[in-house]
Amino acid sequence: MFDLPDSWVWDFWFADDGDRYHLFFLYASRALHDPDARHYRASVGHAVSDDLIEWTRIEDALVRGDAPAFDDLATWTGSTVRHPDGTWYLFYTGSSLASGGKNIQRIGYATSRDLLTWHKAPGPVLEAAGPWYETIDSGAWHDEAFRDPWVFPDPDGDGWHMYVTARAPHGPVDGRGVIGHAWSADLREWELREPVSVPSEAGFGQLEVTQVEVVDGRAVLLFSCLAEHSMPSRRGERGGTWAIPADSVLGPFDVDRAQRLTGEDLYVGRLLRRRDDGRWLLFAFRNVGEDGRFVGGVTDPMPVAWKGDALAVVEPATVTGS
Repeated sequence: MFDLPDSWVWDFWFADDGDRYHLFFLYASRALHDPDARHYRASVGHAVSDDLIEWTRIEDALVRGDAPAFDDLATWTGSTVRHPDGTWYLFYTGSSLASGGKNIQRIGYATSRDLLTWHKAPGPVLEAAGPWYETIDSGAWHDEAFRDPWVFPDPDGDGWHMYVTARAPHGPVDGRGVIGHAWSADLREWELREPVSVPSEAGFGQLEVTQVEVVDGRAVLLFSCLAEHSMPSRRGERGGTWAIPADSVLGPFDVDRAQRLTGEDLYVGRLLRRRDDGRWLLFAFRNVGEDGRFVGGVTDPMPVAWKGDALAVVEPATVTGS
């Protein structure tokens, strides 16, 4: 498990350089006392590992910018990919406050040649806009949800795709969460496209921290959502990390098919394929303990497998090895 004694650790993502695994994570000082205050003090930390069990913290990747930057409140969740020219791109969420104290989220990126020293690009490359995406002007939600970029190459070699936590401007308020979509030829200039899911009466207010992979030959999309941010028909299931089986990594994704992968004790499930044996592993952060209070810290790996049409955590609960 990865955790810090002086800070809360929560959302995270990985990169694999072929020699070491890299863990990028959000963290904020426990001196805040209130874990709910961590979101507006988040920085992006960095740790490395050879075996996915023991992690060594190294210098941070990103901190918030100076006002009036799009990330002058906090730097939030993202993903890391490598361009064919060898440049690493770290896409992340920049958070800022609009008039009235409403949180606005936009997507930016930083680049690196070695995964260690990062240089931010000037300004955001994507933000919520009509007609496909709800903006803060609607007043329907507590923030302008447009965050958690997951970037991956097109399976046929046609550029790059980005999935984003977003909301549609129509449908039931607690079911408007959609998977936002954008496309790029070069990772620098992005074209906003229509979402790859639709609002649903059995849906979610937000589909946080999406990830799409092909696990044992089958496409699956992961996201997270708590019960309080879902439609009433979902609240009896509680929340946690969810999985949607699909025909392709390009969607479409039917949120009505979403099945729980973890409970609310574990959140932001991430899949990673282990380099030596190709086995798919799930990681998550510890969300709440038995007392209902926030815990924090990234779990050890948990193997997953398909059981019928559902992706599931299988025994043993943790594995070792490289």
